[in-house]
Amino acid sequence: MQPVIRIRNDALKRVMEHAAREPQRECCGLLGGRDGAITQAFAATNAAADPAKNYEIAPEELFRLMREMRAGGLVLMGVYHSHPNGNNEPSPRDIERAYYPEAAYFILTAQPRPAPIRAFTIRDGLADELQIVVE
Repeated sequence: MQPVIRIRNDALKRVMEHAAREPQRECCGLLGGRDGAITQAFAATNAAADPAKNYEIAPEELFRLMREMRAGGLVLMGVYHSHPNGNNEPSPRDIERAYYPEAAYFILTAQPRPAPIRAFTIRDGLADELQIVVE
């Protein structure tokens, strides 16, 4: 049985809207929640040198978003980004830069197969898919 990650519909909608606003760039952000469910999406600016192929959240923005999350009584539960021109499986770079082993990594794509959004745990260089339950 596949492990599950729970996310509120409004948070998922915000993530998908963010990706739609930046169709040629990898969008990115953080996902906060509590009680085992993601309740809020925190959009970030992609500061990567080549935002069409990679994503990076600048340290200052990352710290600001983490403080904002904590101030709202939330914990980091996930990180999201899009792959505008590819599938939504973690790339070798995504796996290498998965700095939060307890977080779920959501990857969006414009390609409908197998699904427009998928989530993974990434630990010790291995990615395992999670079942997304939308609440």
